[in-house]
Amino acid sequence: MKNYFSGNALFTDFYELTMAQGYWKEGMNQKVVFDMFFRKNPFNGGFSVLAGNEPLLDAITEFSFGDDDIEYLRSQKIFEDGFLEYLKTWKFTGDLYTMDEGTVIFPQEPLVRIHANLIEAQILEGLILNLVNFQSLIATKTARVYLASKGAPIMEFGLRRAQGPDGAMGATRAAFIGGAAGTSNTLAAKFYGIPAMGTMAHSWIMSHSSELEAFREYAKIYPTNAIFLIDTYDTLKSGIKNAIIAGGELVEKGYNFGVRLDSGDISYLTREVRKELDRAGFPQAKISVSNELTEEIISTLVANGAPINSWGVGTHMVTGGNESSFTGVYKLAARHDKTDDKMIPAMKFSDNPAKTTNPGIKNVFRLYDENGMALADILALENEKIDSGKEYRFYHPMVDYRQFSCTAAKVEPLLKLKLKDGKRTEKRIADGEQLRLARENMQKQLASLDESYKRLLNPHIYKVSLTEELKELKADFIRKNIK
Repeated sequence: MKNYFSGNALFTDFYELTMAQGYWKEGMNQKVVFDMFFRKNPFNGGFSVLAGNEPLLDAITEFSFGDDDIEYLRSQKIFEDGFLEYLKTWKFTGDLYTMDEGTVIFPQEPLVRIHANLIEAQILEGLILNLVNFQSLIATKTARVYLASKGAPIMEFGLRRAQGPDGAMGATRAAFIGGAAGTSNTLAAKFYGIPAMGTMAHSWIMSHSSELEAFREYAKIYPTNAIFLIDTYDTLKSGIKNAIIAGGELVEKGYNFGVRLDSGDISYLTREVRKELDRAGFPQAKISVSNELTEEIISTLVANGAPINSWGVGTHMVTGGNESSFTGVYKLAARHDKTDDKMIPAMKFSDNPAKTTNPGIKNVFRLYDENGMALADILALENEKIDSGKEYRFYHPMVDYRQFSCTAAKVEPLLKLKLKDGKRTEKRIADGEQLRLARENMQKQLASLDESYKRLLNPHIYKVSLTEELKELKADFIRKNIK
C-alpha cells in the first residue's frame, strides 16, 4: 500500500535540495556509496527488527518531481532555472542493497547501502530514514511484546493513538512484522492482508438497557466471535456473571465465547474470572486483556501465571512508548576519486566517539554455530569473503583491544541487491505475502538468538565486529587525517 506522498521527491529535507544544487553548480556528481545504519537498540534492548525497507523500494522507484513541485521550488527564489530543468527528469538510477525485511539487526551494521551518483544519493536521505526508522522502531517494540507473551496472540489496537493516519498505517504494518497476529485497523487489514480483529467497546454495553441485554444481542449477531467486555460496570459482581449467562446460551447452541478485561488489577481479576468460568463449566472460554499494556507488564503477568489467552496492545506498541525514535542515520562511506579513478573510503570523525563511522564499502555477515545459533555479525569490506569452518579474528568497531576469534559453522551474507539501475531485481510481491515472509523471517531469526540477548532487563550485548582488513583501513584513515 502506497501513501499519497510516496512518489513525491519533495519528501526530503530542504537542505538536501540546496546541497544538490550546490553539487550541480560545482559539477560534483561522482559515484558515491552511502550507508544507512543505527547507533543503539531502542528500549534498552539487545536487538532490533528491520522494517520499512520494502515500502522504501516502492517509493524510490517512483520518486520524481512533478511540474507543480518544480514550480513550488521556483517560488522559493533560491534555485536556478538550469537546476530545476535537471530535476524535471530526475530519478534514481543507482543500486540499492538491503537486508530482508524482518531481519534481526544490531547497531553499526549497514541496513541499506546506496550506490549512486552524489545528487541522487543525497536527495534520498530523508525518505530512507523516515521509512526505515519509524517502522523498525515499531517492529522492534512489537517483537519485545511478542516475546513477552510467550506465544499468546497479540492484537494490535493502536489506531486511535497512532501518530496520524500515515503513522497508523505504517505502525500496523510494522507491528505485524514484529509478531502481532492481527489489527483493529480495518484499512490496514485490507491493504496489507492482515487479519482484522476486534470485540466491542464500552459504548455497546452502555447503549443498551442492561449489560446482559448487550451481551445477548451481541451474541445473537456474532455467535462465532462473541468476546464480551466485562468491566463496564463491575467485573466480578456483574460483568463475568452476565457473560456466563449469555455465553452459556451460546454454548447450548454449539458455539464458544470469551471475555475481555480493559481495566483494574489484571492479575487478580483474570484469576477470579477464570475461577468463575471454570466453576460454571466453561474451561474452554478464553480471556483477553487490554489496558495500556507494555512488554514489561505482559512479562510480569505471564511469569505470575495469569490465565490470559490473548493480548490487545495499542498505545505503547504503535507509538514506541517511552522511546520516540529509532537512531538510524545515513552517512557517506565511499566516493569516486578522479585522480586515480577508483572508489576511496570516506569516514566521519566526531568529538563523540559513538558518532564516528566505519569507512569503505561494507558487507554484513552473520556467523552461526553448529546448532544454528547466531554468534556475531561481521562488517567486512566488499572484496572480503568469510568462509565457514575457518578461524578468523574480529575486532570491536570502537575499541581495538576488544577482539575475539571465531570459527563459524555457517556464514550468511545479509545485504542483498534489491535495486539495480533504479529497478527491482525481483518481481514485486503482494503486500500480504511481503508481510507474511517478513514475519516468518523475524520469528526464525529470534529463535536463532540466545535468550541472553532477548532479556527485557539488562540484555547481553551481541557482537558486531570488524574484520582485520576493515579495522586496519579505519586505523590508517585516522592516522592520515587526524593530525
